[in-house]
Amino acid sequence: MTVAPESPAATSPSLITTLPGHWYTSPSVFRQEQEHLFEAMWFCAVRSADLDRPGAFRTVQVGRESVLITRNRAGELRAFLNICRHRGARLCTEESGTVRRSLQCPYHAWTYDLDGRLTAAPNLQSMPDVDRTERGLLPVRLREWLGYAWVCLADEPPSFEETVVGAVAERLGDAEAVERYGVAGLSLGRRIDYDIKANWKLIVENFMECYHCATIHPELTEVLPEFADGLAAQYFVGHGAEFAEEAQGFTVDGSAGFDRITGIADEQDRRYYAITVQPQVFINLVPDHVIFHRMFPLAADRTLVSCDWLYVPDVVASERDLSKSVELFHRVNTQDFDACERTQPAMHSRAYRRGGVLVPSEHHIGAFHRWVTDHVPTPEAEECP
Repeated sequence: MTVAPESPAATSPSLITTLPGHWYTSPSVFRQEQEHLFEAMWFCAVRSADLDRPGAFRTVQVGRESVLITRNRAGELRAFLNICRHRGARLCTEESGTVRRSLQCPYHAWTYDLDGRLTAAPNLQSMPDVDRTERGLLPVRLREWLGYAWVCLADEPPSFEETVVGAVAERLGDAEAVERYGVAGLSLGRRIDYDIKANWKLIVENFMECYHCATIHPELTEVLPEFADGLAAQYFVGHGAEFAEEAQGFTVDGSAGFDRITGIADEQDRRYYAITVQPQVFINLVPDHVIFHRMFPLAADRTLVSCDWLYVPDVVASERDLSKSVELFHRVNTQDFDACERTQPAMHSRAYRRGGVLVPSEHHIGAFHRWVTDHVPTPEAEECP
């Protein structure tokens, strides 16, 4: 394990040193992150409701692996490595689709049922010694929570309760606080996918702090005025930013949104909560909807982010106008991702060779950096570009 060298700029007690620039640019560092973070931890892959019938499937990039998630004939989700066991061809080449009863490799027609068992192949009947279960697709562990399927590629996955549910409990004070929103029972009102030319850690860091909010988020600080002071929603356990007195709802112009989600506590009303579940999920809670981000790091300088706006089913079914509700955080996303893209080129600069600094209100980013360096061994050769 390597530790970020101390920058001369961090000699002031008020400042904390960041990771050095090569952590955001090095393909070698990114490969280590793929192996030790995205392939070793629980990774939020798909919204369960996207697989709405038996035979529906989705393919998702998890670290260096393509993972296939499908719903079987019994209505249960299953996950596998998206690799044919014959000669290693990609089994499903589309991002999503529906099959009737089986998954067939387009190369040699090896065929698997929706539970991953090998069911057919050319001349298979002449090979009675082939164990169809043993030659089936390689399974990937899967858990469903908050209406999403989370997968883990590790041979011995970390505790889901400690690393995923625990991260939410640590932020909110207890896991029941998020359960009150009934996220699994909400309906998808809008999904927007963003292709960002920036390292995934820059996006995490941006989401965790609000030191930038007064500068680039005028609409957000109108609704959440305390953000203009630079303190993030994740600054301390259990805190939710309070709506402005004149704001009727969490909308782009502060106008009324929708009825409060049944079940949330009175103290959660008119408040915004932000949660980071490392390594790649952001959850945003407001009284009438939930905004759920999933990050898919693809390269050291490229990250896809899929953002879901989730509402009470009656709101979506009635086709009520969601535009002012969606537009607020879409602007926030666009403003944030533009800032990350402006920052990415500087990670190559000699000015950032030893990193930058964090001010006191960004102290939790320092904890994130320590979490990364604790999990990711970095080759010594990458230390000094």
